[in-house]
Amino acid sequence: MVAIHVTDREQNQHTLEAYASNTLMETLRDEGTGVEAICGGQCACATCHCFIDERWVAQVGEAEEEEQELLESLDHYDPARSRLACQIVMRETLQGLTLAIAPGE
Repeated sequence: MVAIHVTDREQNQHTLEAYASNTLMETLRDEGTGVEAICGGQCACATCHCFIDERWVAQVGEAEEEEQELLESLDHYDPARSRLACQIVMRETLQGLTLAIAPGE
């Protein structure tokens, strides 16, 4: 299990346990943090938009082209920190990952 630190849309702090090899979106959705994940992780809806803490951006990696295009269409897009949780696969090296769930669109 990989511990992650999440700030939800109401600014509540949560420490969650994510399964390595699952997507971040699955953990956020299943733990009731307000992530809807309407498209089920297909990189099509952006309801799992989150802001990765600046200290973790390099470890998480950059968005691929399809994800980047969707992110850029969002009102709350932050070029330095925005990612879709459905596109982040959890792994042991992300132990302690810190993020905030983006405001709804």
